[in-house]
Amino acid sequence: MGSKTFDGVWFACYSDDHPPPHVHGKYAETEVIVELGVDEVRFAGRRDHTRPRNAKASDVKKIMTVAAKYKDELQALWEATHG
Repeated sequence: MGSKTFDGVWFACYSDDHPPPHVHGKYAETEVIVELGVDEVRFAGRRDHTRPRNAKASDVKKIMTVAAKYKDELQALWEATHG
């Protein structure tokens, strides 16, 4: 497992996770699984991409905004963990 913290959001990448490249972003009581696309970040293509389901919208937005800002670093984290 590898992890990084940016702007108060903790991101984790698990070595036994499957493609496509993604990270688990945690802020406050919220976790979002963020896919690392070629040109963008997006919610993972699964129903439980945000936990809890009733997470505060502002916390979800914070995770996604920080993930977008540090996308290159998060991509490098995925590659280092799966290399």
